[in-house]
Amino acid sequence: MTPIGIYIHVPFCARKCPYCDFYSCAYNLTAAEKYTDAVIRDIKNLPDNIYANTLYFGGGTPSLLSADMLNKILDALSHHCHFINPEITLEVNPCTVTEEKLFQYSKIGINRLSFGVQSVHNDELKFLGRMHSWEKAEKIINSAQNIGFKNISCDIMIGLSGQSIEKLKLTIHKIAELSIQHFSAYILKIEENTPFNTPDIINSLPDDDHISDLYLFMAEELQKLGYNQYEISNFSKMGFESKHNLKYWKCQEYIGLGPSAHSYFNGKRYFIPSDLNKYLNSTETILTDENPGSDDEKIMLGLRLTEGININDFPSRKALFLEKAKVFNKFNLIEIKNNFIKLTPKGFLVSNSIINEFI
Repeated sequence: MTPIGIYIHVPFCARKCPYCDFYSCAYNLTAAEKYTDAVIRDIKNLPDNIYANTLYFGGGTPSLLSADMLNKILDALSHHCHFINPEITLEVNPCTVTEEKLFQYSKIGINRLSFGVQSVHNDELKFLGRMHSWEKAEKIINSAQNIGFKNISCDIMIGLSGQSIEKLKLTIHKIAELSIQHFSAYILKIEENTPFNTPDIINSLPDDDHISDLYLFMAEELQKLGYNQYEISNFSKMGFESKHNLKYWKCQEYIGLGPSAHSYFNGKRYFIPSDLNKYLNSTETILTDENPGSDDEKIMLGLRLTEGININDFPSRKALFLEKAKVFNKFNLIEIKNNFIKLTPKGFLVSNSIINEFI
């Protein structure tokens, strides 16, 4: 039996970032306690004897929850799931935790932290509407390491207003100097229903050519520092890839709990509506796909990974894939090796267009 992953969406934020379109709502203690009870309610309705090896608390800002709340959720899960050497990740906003809070997280079994650092430049953090400073983030990451966390990831963002190669290099190097194990790097994308969707913000952002230069520099610089790229946006030291997120990209099953969470379980995909108030009263689970894991889905997700896809897994399309891949290879967008086709860093920049040619 292949172990599944479990994702728990924690919808609370201290303040909504102006670029974010993930589902979230304002934090208050009463709502957080009711939310915790609702998640436990859903855990009790899970099938018995689930085997899992990853648990991911995402958000929102999961680090707004106390260790006691998270421990109640973990305790409920322990009665329904057999955890096999689990990777247990908590997303952390640096301004929502103290050293004592991190210590309590470590005591309940959290063993991987994902910090939303974004930049080491306080002017860029202010532009993004972040509540922490680089100095605060640096201090709390050091605290986490002193406590004993040995699997730490940091998010950074590229394509920011006024961001130069030199500023990005400093962000990469200052964070890498902390000896973390993993980077996630995202290009700022302006979403329709966000405060950033204004002409002033859009016109202040770098053009596509500069964003391409930033991305390619970042990928090369992280490689030099020992962080191997394994997915479009993810880089890690050897053995520290995100086991949970790999489940998504490899079409493996997972259960999602909490408002706006998705699941892929027992061969079907489900979605919980993005409404905390409704979720607190009852769980409405919507079936979104009765036949997931199609070849097109495997291709779309597999080409996000640096290992790419094995064309032998798609015998009826093998010849066509080779023909298309050779065209992209001429432009250094795709590599072809040992029956695998995979996107290059340059190819990742136009991944949507390339993937559309294969599905």
